[in-house]
Amino acid sequence: MAEELVRFNSVHKAYKNKTVIEAMNLNIGRGSAVALCGGNGAGKSTLLRMLAGIMLPTSGSITVDGILWKENRKAYAEKIGYMPDDYRFSSGLTAMETMTFWAKLRGLGKERAAEVLTFVGLSDTGKKPVTSFSKGMRQRVLFGQALLAKPPLILMDEPTNGLDPYWMETFVSLVRGAAASGSTVLFSTHQLPIAETLADRIVFLKDGGIVLDGNTADIRSAYGSDGLHKVFGELFGLAGSGNHGQ
Repeated sequence: MAEELVRFNSVHKAYKNKTVIEAMNLNIGRGSAVALCGGNGAGKSTLLRMLAGIMLPTSGSITVDGILWKENRKAYAEKIGYMPDDYRFSSGLTAMETMTFWAKLRGLGKERAAEVLTFVGLSDTGKKPVTSFSKGMRQRVLFGQALLAKPPLILMDEPTNGLDPYWMETFVSLVRGAAASGSTVLFSTHQLPIAETLADRIVFLKDGGIVLDGNTADIRSAYGSDGLHKVFGELFGLAGSGNHGQ
């Protein structure tokens, strides 16, 4: 079993007495790619935001590499690269200017910003402002900034939204490379084929709780050629709908 990087210990989150995440226990090892799957309102984004330190649990604790957010916020944040599902970019700034700004926040220079832009295929965007980019191009900028400091934990909320087929394939390759180099990648997705192709492990959430957690190979073996679509249909009552990934 891989050495533990992330631990959720009886984590509960509620808004105005409404439970969003039940008392959750979840451990994630190093060097793996883990997909969070589930319908709207399942708790995927809330789980990622709590792990990123953007919001705090109502009760319970989360550690990354043994560090608690409330005990050492700086050390905790340095362990994480976070890609949100959307972001309002500053008007007029180019991709290079935007990435350089983020790099400086991480104590890095222009060289690393340029390296990351090349890595995600945006080195030739010139003086074009990010606000004029397509959705897929903006996703690539956000993906790049999550990789800037080469953190041990990369969190991504619906990272494949807006990506064209070519970049969908490239994204899979980049995430696999990050995991192979020792980073742990935890991402949420509605796109079941991407989860099945990319993730070593898949965690299904429903109503704020874990309803299935297993190795992708084991799930595929148990459910046969229908793969995650059959799992999703059985867990969420959508069998036969032909729309399990939405």
